[in-house]
This record gives sequence, C-alpha cells and structure tokens, in this order.
Amino acid sequence: MRTWREMRGFPLAVQLLLVNQLGVNTGFYLLIPYLATHLSDNLGMSAAVVGIVLGVRNLSQQGLFIIGGSASDRLGARGVIIAGCALRTVGFALFALGDDLGVLLAASVLSGLAGALFNPAVRTYIAQEADERKAEAFALFNVFATTGALIGPLLGSALLLVDFRTSALTAAGIFAVLTVAQALVLPAHKVEPGQGTVLGDWREVLGNRAFLAFALAMVGMFTLENQLYLLLPDGARRATGWDGAAGLVFLVGTLTNLALQLRITRALKARGDRARWIATGLGLMAVAFLPPALVVGSSGHPVLRALPVLAGALLLYLGVMVAQPFVMELIPGFGRSELTGTYFGIFYVVSGIAAAVGNTVVGWAMDAGERGDTDWLPWACCALFGLASALGVAWLHRTGSLPTPQKPAVPVPATA
Repeated sequence: MRTWREMRGFPLAVQLLLVNQLGVNTGFYLLIPYLATHLSDNLGMSAAVVGIVLGVRNLSQQGLFIIGGSASDRLGARGVIIAGCALRTVGFALFALGDDLGVLLAASVLSGLAGALFNPAVRTYIAQEADERKAEAFALFNVFATTGALIGPLLGSALLLVDFRTSALTAAGIFAVLTVAQALVLPAHKVEPGQGTVLGDWREVLGNRAFLAFALAMVGMFTLENQLYLLLPDGARRATGWDGAAGLVFLVGTLTNLALQLRITRALKARGDRARWIATGLGLMAVAFLPPALVVGSSGHPVLRALPVLAGALLLYLGVMVAQPFVMELIPGFGRSELTGTYFGIFYVVSGIAAAVGNTVVGWAMDAGERGDTDWLPWACCALFGLASALGVAWLHRTGSLPTPQKPAVPVPATA
C-alpha cells in the first residue's frame, strides 16, 4: 500500500512510466528466458545458430543505447518511448509467427533496437519530470521493474503449457497495450532545438572524464546484478538439487523490494551524500557473495545449504536497493540537461559491455571451479568485482569528481 501511496504523489506521467516498466519487464521475461529452448527444441536449431539469434538481440540493444539517448535529447523522450514499445510489439510478434532464420534475426534486431530506444528515454523522462525527487522516483522504478521480472517468468511458464507462440503473442500484446497507453496519456515535453551535431554531443559526453570514470566504476554493479540470472540461480539449484529453487531467488528479491526499497531510499537520502551510499551499496553487493562461497561443494541438508545462497541473494538485492536509485539520480548531474538522454545512453552502453565481459569472467570461473574442485572461485570473483567498484566510487567522491544533486528550495510535502 505504501508503494501505491508514494506513486500517487508523482505526476501522472511518472505514474504511467512506472506501470509501463512493470509491463515492459513482465513482457520481456515472459518470453526471452524461454526463447533459447524454443529455438533449439521446437525449431531444431543448433547451439551456434541459437547463440547468433540471442547475440544479435543483445548486441542490437546494448550497442545502440547511445542512439536511443541521443534521440531522446533531439526528438523528445515521449516519441522515442512510444516508438520503442511499438518496435518491440512487432519484434515479439515475429518471434511468434516466424520459423525462418531470417525472420528470427529480424525479430531479434527489432526487439533489441526497441530496448535501446525506450530504456534511456524512460529514464530521461523520469529524471526531467521528477525534479528533486529523482531518487524516490527511481526507487519506485526499481520496485516495479523487479516485480515485473518475477511475474514475467511465472506467466511465461504457464503460457508455455499451451505453446511458445501463445507466450510470444501475449508478450507482444502487452507491448501493444503499453504503446497505445503512452500515445494517449503520456504528455509531450517541449524540445528545444539542439545546438551543434549529434556527434558533437557524443564528443562532449565522452570527453567528460568524471562521467566516464564513474561509468567504469559502476562496472561491478551491473556485473553483480546480472548474477541474479546466472550464478545465484545456479547456486540455488546446486544447493537443493531442485530446478525450481532458482525461483526462490527472485521471490526473495521481489518481496524485499516491495517492503524496503522506498524506506531505504528515503532514509538514506536524508542522511549524507549520495556517493557514500552508492559505495556502501556496492560494498554490500560484494559481501553478498561470501555466504554462498562458504557452503558450495559441501554436503548437508539441502535446506541448510540453500539458506546461505538465499542470504546472499537478499544481501545483493539490498545492495542494489541502496545504490541504484542514487546512481540514476547522479547521472543527469554530470552535464547539461539538454544531454540527459545521451548521458544515460552512453552509461548503458558501458554497462552492457561490462555485463558481457563480467558474465564471461564469471562463467569462466564457474567452469574452472568445477574442473579444479574450487567451487568458491566464481563467488570470490564477484566479491572482488563489487569491492573494486565500491573503492572506485569512494575514490571519485574523495577527489570531488561526482556531482551533488540540487536540494529543493522548499520542503518536500509528505505524501498521504
């Protein structure tokens, strides 16, 4: 109930975008986690071809975030959000209707490009609309995103009892509804004519050394956050011998998010600067991988072995809840407000590359740990990633390289 009350305290546009993110993650996780199985089992494609289809989707999204960010600055975030959701509607519908490799590759490109458009655009719009309450807005954004990431796989599993085409068409339908809702309700912001060229904008952002240092320091956050879908579910399955144990990881995260995210953000915002809490959150994310490292490869009752893994998942979610809203709040402060979308776009390009490299390292450590009877190795790697990021942010803060969010001129009224 507190979440809904807090949500109503924001403008209608922010409320719509929060619900939009719930729908985006529900539709995405309803389909994408099951796509590889569909391609291999239902369509009989080789592992190499499956990898190409999935890789094209990921590359189309991660590599083109900068396009979505620049489009938000030049054309307005509203139109880019609507275009992104419309493209994903088409892309997911093609996954349902196409069995040919060419059609599937087109679906991958369109669905990836869609994410590259609306992800930075949504964050840009929220940053502009929420004003001095950016941290709370992004905290709510995290709550809705996490909830969608839980609902999506559950709904997808149920729909797969019918067939994959039903699941894909449902996902496409969700994005179609979101497209129409945004076109009808989302207000348009006046866009001032851009000065200079898009390449000039990119050069300006890439020339901001403090921003690039911050983006690189955040590599650990995105690498560790991705372990919610790789290392932690694998650890839960190994600990219990039950495939469904992976779902407990997401259940822990969603319940914790709903109960604590807003409380944590509001409490920390009133106690000290943002950089300190970002570093603290990253440190907490690093510590999250120590409890599972102590029990991997050991014997004992499955429930007792699962508890340290779930404790690690809880600590990781708490670390994300501490750090992420303040990270999103800081990004627009690195440069001109006219380039907010470009800053978000480039930040997410860096994070996408980081997640890919980080997952590769963690995957290598998982394989090496199995071969060398050192099951703790991937967990130790993740702890080091988080520690390095925490120290990086602390150093940037100490050198005065990070922006300070503006304080409101008048007290912010409490919501009912």
